[in-house]
Amino acid sequence: MTDIVFIFEVHQPHRLRKDYFWENRMFKRLKKEKLFDYYFNHELDREIFERACRKCYFPSNQILLDLIDKHKREKKQVKVSFSISGIFLEQCEMFNKDLLESFKQLAETGCVEFLNQTYHHSLASLYPEKTEFMEQVKLHRQTVKDLLGYTPQVFENTELIYNNAIAKTVEELGYKGIFTEGVEKILHGKSPNYPYKPKGCKKIKVLLRNYKLTDDIGFRFSARWWSEWPLTADKYASWLAATPGQCINIFPDYETFGEHHWPETGIHEFLRHLPKEILKWWHLHMATPSEVIEKHEVAGEIDVPELGGTVSWADLERDASCWLGNTMQWAYYTSLRRLEQLVKETDDEDFLKVWRYFQTSDHLYYMFTAGGAPGEVHSYFSPFNTPTDAYITAQSAILDFENRVRLAAITANEPFLFYKGVGEANFTGKMAWSLKGFLKALQNVEIKSIDFHNSRGDFEKWAEQSLHDKDLAIKLKEVRNSKLNGQELRKALIKVTRERFTELVQQAKVATEYF
Repeated sequence: MTDIVFIFEVHQPHRLRKDYFWENRMFKRLKKEKLFDYYFNHELDREIFERACRKCYFPSNQILLDLIDKHKREKKQVKVSFSISGIFLEQCEMFNKDLLESFKQLAETGCVEFLNQTYHHSLASLYPEKTEFMEQVKLHRQTVKDLLGYTPQVFENTELIYNNAIAKTVEELGYKGIFTEGVEKILHGKSPNYPYKPKGCKKIKVLLRNYKLTDDIGFRFSARWWSEWPLTADKYASWLAATPGQCINIFPDYETFGEHHWPETGIHEFLRHLPKEILKWWHLHMATPSEVIEKHEVAGEIDVPELGGTVSWADLERDASCWLGNTMQWAYYTSLRRLEQLVKETDDEDFLKVWRYFQTSDHLYYMFTAGGAPGEVHSYFSPFNTPTDAYITAQSAILDFENRVRLAAITANEPFLFYKGVGEANFTGKMAWSLKGFLKALQNVEIKSIDFHNSRGDFEKWAEQSLHDKDLAIKLKEVRNSKLNGQELRKALIKVTRERFTELVQQAKVATEYF
């Protein structure tokens, strides 16, 4: 018996405004709650979303609902799965709540599984520290539960980005399965049509996308130059029937059905007839990823080292180079990463939300500069005329955003690093880039660290030399001269720091007014 697993990727980004740099929109004074509309093109997002609703989402969802209902009392049922980004679910709420209701109806059938991913469809899994990645995963899981009434058990990272470290983190988050690309360089002659064990993991199983069979639909369905055109449902089902293995994972973009291949190509008729043609074969069943994971034992181990081995489903290389393959992409990525500590020190939900929208992988995808067929695919999805335009817009926006965060947080030139004594072995792991972050750290760091730095005069040196705040430096020095220690010292430092922060915020009016 062979399980046929259909998973549909559903994602739309918040797109940056194309005119942001060239129309001199940088550093305009505005209220913080206006930042989203300042950077992102709400009108274009709505236009693209509504077009995809008409051509793809509504008709395809209805086809699947009808098919599930038609076969629900039969021994062999129609089953499919979705991996829907949090940003897409946001757009459902913004632009068309009826579509969200349609996905709820699919969830209620009991024949549809929903996968977890990063809420913002980001590259957070590639960050050296996995905290942001885990936060986005948890946010997505809660959103799927709240909006669709479903708690995901299987994980699909952004664009199937995968390595051993990612698999280990996902296992620690409690998932029983994770998807990646069934590319030859990680299979070493093995078949993609079996579950495997990720190297270094104990419980989680990895399922592999059969990219050749997926691309037959996703890329070649309407290609008249293709020797197999036209692709019919019975022909495709016969290919599945002739393919050996325990599970064949077909994982296309959902927009394949009506948006990438227009309805006029017959793509919806193909979708409508395919399950029936699959279930005609005695040895083929349609299944969800969770069912496959529970049913089949692993057929071996997959080893994908983090350093130099990361894979994805993108382009011919099937690695991370489509997002991080040129200098422009790395410059934007570096600017984005540097902001994490600073944004999180602000404890400001608006700043955090905007920063995470900047993380969406599509912004980097549009900066891809290689030519050929991959370049054509990137251009097809990009709202920008050239990769350079995409970079100029994104980099200008992120630098404008950084300036606003620095003003609001009262940021130092260099971070304060908290140690308990001399030497790297005594680093507490805590640092502060801003006065607000410094105040927060004083409340939580070990007393031993506070005593150590206070006795050396480190606090006032940082205030004067990095924050360039002589008034605060004087007050911190007065606290040191008071000879306090322990919790009394902590309270005194917190008091003078909080008073100075409040004073500076009131002066700049960055918390409530235009900035």
